[in-house]
Amino acid sequence: MSFGSIVRASFGAVLLVNAIPHVVRGVQGDPFPTPFADPPGEGDSSPVVNVAWGAANAVGGGLLLRGALRSRGGKVAAGIAATLFALGIAYNFGEVRAGRGGIRGRLGR
Repeated sequence: MSFGSIVRASFGAVLLVNAIPHVVRGVQGDPFPTPFADPPGEGDSSPVVNVAWGAANAVGGGLLLRGALRSRGGKVAAGIAATLFALGIAYNFGEVRAGRGGIRGRLGR
């Protein structure tokens, strides 16, 4: 297992995890933050933008994971990356929704 495969598996898993809240919120018809909002990652984007952004993340993640999960190292890297990213975005969006600015607010921008 090469270092490149581990990195690919990690980024692929992160993109797939990131697709979930965007697609779910978009399909529900709810606005949700995207990088295209104002301010980026904090303001809300429309449901259509969220579905498109989630779909782009899912496609990118799937392409990165193709072949990267053949080894145990790739599977472990993907699982760890997915779990850590999910915890991170859960914290961030909880803070954003509470009006505290998320991770950017903690870093002082």
